[in-house]
Amino acid sequence: MPAQQKKILFCVAGALSFACALGTAAAVGTQLWVKGTMLCQTGALLVNATGQELEKFIGKIQYGLFYGERVRQCGLGGRPFQFSFFPDLLKIIPASIHVSVILFCTVLIIFALVGAGFFMFNAFGSPYETLHGPVGLYLWSFVACSCGCLIMILFSSEVKIHHLSEKIANFKEGTFTFKTHSEQFANSFWIILVCSLVQFLNALLIRFAGFEFPFSKSKHSGTTTGAVDLMY
Repeated sequence: MPAQQKKILFCVAGALSFACALGTAAAVGTQLWVKGTMLCQTGALLVNATGQELEKFIGKIQYGLFYGERVRQCGLGGRPFQFSFFPDLLKIIPASIHVSVILFCTVLIIFALVGAGFFMFNAFGSPYETLHGPVGLYLWSFVACSCGCLIMILFSSEVKIHHLSEKIANFKEGTFTFKTHSEQFANSFWIILVCSLVQFLNALLIRFAGFEFPFSKSKHSGTTTGAVDLMY
């Protein structure tokens, strides 16, 4: 591939990687990871609510990695309540998983920025043999993509398997019991998915630029080595 086209591909990959870092950083700071509704089961059972009457007992909840908000609805109107994971909910959530999600988000941001820098360096500079060259570009993209996948897996398990929304809704609730009525992942969660796909796309762009994967060996090098062995 001509050098000019390689520069364009590297510039595109670098811009995508930089956008991925910014998007992840923005997603981490929002409370738009999960949105849902919570049913006040105790209140609904007390009045035997059915049909449209249940709407008076369905509140809302949304949260991210650090804070969130829920609207408590038990037949007397909505009562908003804001909360933070640190330190308010640290005792009721799977803390190890939650902290791991935050750490992997940090690693994703760092490696996406590093990858963006090396992509630009390869576009306008003279690449080194390893860290600045194709092997390094594959490495940064692979690590960032892996971190994005781990973030989605860990956070999904925290929400679905450990019933995070119900634990938050029932926080400091001695009398009433809340159950999940509906639950869905919001924009910030899907931004992580897009970032993972972007890093995978970057690896394809490196391949389209004419570079083999790190574990691939060119036939030319093998032939040269054999000729040298024959000489000795």
